[in-house]
Amino acid sequence: MKKFFALWSLVFLLLGLTPAAFATESGSPAVDMGSMMAAEPVEAAPAAAPAPVPNKGDVTWMMVATILVIFMTIPGLALFYGGLVRSKNMLSVLTQVLVIFCVISILWVTYGYSMAFTSGPMNSFFGGFSKIFLSGIDSSTVVETFSAGVVIPELAFVVFQLTFAAITVGLIVGGLAERIKFSALLVFAVLWFTFSYIPIAHMVWFWGGPSAYADPAGFIFSKGALDFAGGTVVHINAAMAALMGAIVLGKRIGYGKEALAPHSLTLTMVGAAMLWVGWFGFNAGSNLEATGTAVLAMVNTVVATAAAAISWMAAEWLLRGKPSLLGVASGVVAGLVAITPACGFVGPMGAIALGLVAGVACFWGVNGLKRMLGLDDSLDVFGVHGVGGIIGALGTGIFAAPALGGSGVFDYAANAVAEFSISGQLVSQAWGVGVTVLWSGIVSFVLFKLIDLVMGLRVTEEEEREGLDTASHGERAYNL
Repeated sequence: MKKFFALWSLVFLLLGLTPAAFATESGSPAVDMGSMMAAEPVEAAPAAAPAPVPNKGDVTWMMVATILVIFMTIPGLALFYGGLVRSKNMLSVLTQVLVIFCVISILWVTYGYSMAFTSGPMNSFFGGFSKIFLSGIDSSTVVETFSAGVVIPELAFVVFQLTFAAITVGLIVGGLAERIKFSALLVFAVLWFTFSYIPIAHMVWFWGGPSAYADPAGFIFSKGALDFAGGTVVHINAAMAALMGAIVLGKRIGYGKEALAPHSLTLTMVGAAMLWVGWFGFNAGSNLEATGTAVLAMVNTVVATAAAAISWMAAEWLLRGKPSLLGVASGVVAGLVAITPACGFVGPMGAIALGLVAGVACFWGVNGLKRMLGLDDSLDVFGVHGVGGIIGALGTGIFAAPALGGSGVFDYAANAVAEFSISGQLVSQAWGVGVTVLWSGIVSFVLFKLIDLVMGLRVTEEEEREGLDTASHGERAYNL
């Protein structure tokens, strides 16, 4: 019997089993071989699909894109604006852009992200407070990109969108430069961010992702409007605020009578170059993945911008006899603005056409339109970002057509490629432009008026003549 048990022990050992597993308390084998042979085969339960894991390449690209957008704001936008003002106001503009970036960064993670990118009671217009103070978000939480099942860390999306909010508020500085109180500007920045930027961002970009289409989605998104990287959210939104600010503030002392020329076109050129470089993060990064669409957005950002710079230069050369560096730099920004909403939807030839139109249109915007309105938009925010943003938003509805080399539109609600109609898409784009113009215009005007009544918007005449560098900050950009 001992030999028999030893023989079975050897068999079990070879099979990777132990006799103890089959032994009763008395030491005898407890396996009923007959019942084992008669048992019905049991099918294994299907394994649960593994949770999506972020691709390291996508994560790396989103981190790089975020850094590029920070670079286009500080120092890019700051230097571009700083070179355009008079030397006595240089530091004031740098300070305004830098501090606004800091303030909006804190507000974004406190409540901005939650109100822009979560569901809420008024979901078509505002988000909710479920992620206030980034509640429930850590290094392991993910959000879906435009491709079903493809995810990136939610914190990467949070900080990327933070940079969009910060540069949008910073753009407004250009319409108010050289005469607004620093304290009043900061109060306006907080209120405008809350009541204009956040709802427009929610209306345009909140939709829940391809696997969980929100119903209702954001109001402008539900109208079918396309905005790849912020033509409405960033440029038209900020331009309307700058325009309303110019109306309420009034003209600078000496406007139209004294020379108010830029003090350093060298710095403006450097700033424009930084903006162009940073804009690759702005546009290509908005794809949220390192794919062919991101490359398309990058190519379009190059060619549309180049076309706009050339067309602006040509218009100025024809009408004024000489091409200026300021004109070319302004054309660069006009092209960047116009291609922003279209960059992931149009082909390169469509991007060039869009840039050519935007260059000429924005040249008119900072010359003819500005004179018609009779306003002192100090650094031509509306003429470039407003006109360029509108051209880009409407042009997206034309050049996104597959017949013109565009990608068409994917209907995520129906989970199918939509039949493209240029006229129909233009109506959708007009909804985006119209709602943004009205919302931002009304909110901005009301806020400027309220702040002016409570604390005053404008520095004194003496401070304005002295310059805001010393009057507001006690410093000089240049000690000569």
